[in-house]
Amino acid sequence: MSQTAIQDRPTPTPPVRKDGLRSRSLPRFAPLGFAVVAIALGVGLGLAAGWESRIQWGLISALFFVVISYVVTTVVENKRQAKDRLATSVVWVCFVLAVIPLFSLIWVTVSRGMKVFDGYFLTHSMAGVPGFEAGGGVYHAIIGTLEQVGIATVLSVPLGLLTAIYLVEYGKGTLAKAVTFFVDVMTGIPSIVAGLFLLSIMLLFELEPSGLMGALALAILMVPVVVRSTEEMLKLVPNELREASLALGVPKYRTIVKVVIPTALGGITTGVMLAIARIAGETAPILLLVFGSQLINSNPFEGAQSSLPFYIWEQYRVGSEASYDRAWAAALVLIAFVMILNLVARGIARWKAPKSGR
Repeated sequence: MSQTAIQDRPTPTPPVRKDGLRSRSLPRFAPLGFAVVAIALGVGLGLAAGWESRIQWGLISALFFVVISYVVTTVVENKRQAKDRLATSVVWVCFVLAVIPLFSLIWVTVSRGMKVFDGYFLTHSMAGVPGFEAGGGVYHAIIGTLEQVGIATVLSVPLGLLTAIYLVEYGKGTLAKAVTFFVDVMTGIPSIVAGLFLLSIMLLFELEPSGLMGALALAILMVPVVVRSTEEMLKLVPNELREASLALGVPKYRTIVKVVIPTALGGITTGVMLAIARIAGETAPILLLVFGSQLINSNPFEGAQSSLPFYIWEQYRVGSEASYDRAWAAALVLIAFVMILNLVARGIARWKAPKSGR
């Protein structure tokens, strides 16, 4: 047969199988339609059954969404696509169930905290203001939080960074295993235990409560987080970079300082910021070691101080409407502080991320 005849022969069209890739498919907006129908059914069933809890309505709607997605996809497409749609629907339902409490918390905090959240609240303390009356501010608690968290960061970051470098670059044998074990144990230590440990030292040496003692307890809680995050970031640095530097005759310590740490700096910074956000909301060590104060104390080495978590607990304990408003406003300040730290961490991580080549 000539080559021209072979080229002119029509290409056979593959048969369309019912369970193949060329079967019918649902439109892209089908999941949205399933969600609307599921919500309508869930709300209707809840009203018909007399259920007053919106949580029950939501759970029934989620169940209807998963079932409708699977059944309709099985009928229109095929079982293989239906199983895929089932897994996707379950993932979306779990995502929504996880996000709803977060948005609910933010909404309640913002709506209730904005009642007294203004410039006066941020620039005044509670000096001379009875707890059950309106007025006063959170300025002294903001100063206490910034100083205590700052001292804890200065103490814990170098220690955690050096420990992680030892474990990744030098750690071998029994000592490295022991350090890893104790870091794992410290990661699960409750904050109250760290506070009691420092409190025993205060009683033993007859020390006065101060912001420094609270910062030391926060540093104990922060060190294992910094060690773990830094260790994981250093492990992600390719060994080829280390080998290339060592092959040029560069000492190992300079390789770590000039090559390894700069490569992992974005991830290390992110881990440090997350560790700071973790300790910023601790209350138990502050209750035991700092004692709280209504006055502005900018000296963390002498005298009692306040902090945002302590201020929130203190105002909620008063029990008046004005104190509740101040507590919610302070919670809003604390959430804003943590969100700013996370945004800074993301910005630094993106800034220090390796640039992709063309």
